[in-house]
Amino acid sequence: MGTLLVAHGTRSEHGVAMIGDLAEAMSARLSETVRVAFVDVLGPTPAEVLTELDHEPTVVVPAFLSSGFHVRHDLPREVAGSGHRSATVTPALGPSPELARAMLGRLQGAGWQRGDAVVMAAAGTRDPHAQGELRRTAAALSALVGSRVAIAFAAPSQQSEGYPSVSEVVARVRSDGARSVAVASYLLAEGLFQQRLRDSGADVVAAPLGLHPSVVRLACLRRSHAGLAAPATAVSRG
Repeated sequence: MGTLLVAHGTRSEHGVAMIGDLAEAMSARLSETVRVAFVDVLGPTPAEVLTELDHEPTVVVPAFLSSGFHVRHDLPREVAGSGHRSATVTPALGPSPELARAMLGRLQGAGWQRGDAVVMAAAGTRDPHAQGELRRTAAALSALVGSRVAIAFAAPSQQSEGYPSVSEVVARVRSDGARSVAVASYLLAEGLFQQRLRDSGADVVAAPLGLHPSVVRLACLRRSHAGLAAPATAVSRG
């Protein structure tokens, strides 16, 4: 059985390299080859890779932190378009307590101290389902840091309805009396959005989740559970 890790796609060389590194880390842990595809910006597309794997049952792992439009619409369309008869699509990486723990680890590594206000910064989505998942993740992180975590979007607010930009939320939290404000990056890789977090005016900005052990472990669990529980001929949208 093959494994295909599917990410959004980015023009950032660091971001593309990180997805490749995640696939390699999964390969080492699972003792099998993990291929990579992207749904936007660059290729190969999931349909292209699945066409090459037409005769091999394949588990598709979406490297997304919530199950927004790309996961619930674009990816199933790609799988159907490939004509692959034995593809199983796992749930997205998020939401998961593993990701909240990864964010906490990144915050601690960046210098966050208990008592500092925390803003959780996601890429941005207009999908109500994905926004609900972000609220669940923020609640999990709130429990870990011991105070309510605010949500912000790295994407411009006019393109991502629902939550303000990171700089706006950091300014609001500071005006509410926070002594120090830390931004928890709910992003997988370096790129334009992570730079917006650094430019937000926060006192502490955590690194992207990247290859945090919790992320690698979660990606492998998604693949392993699908391989054990799902029939090879099923296409599951998670």
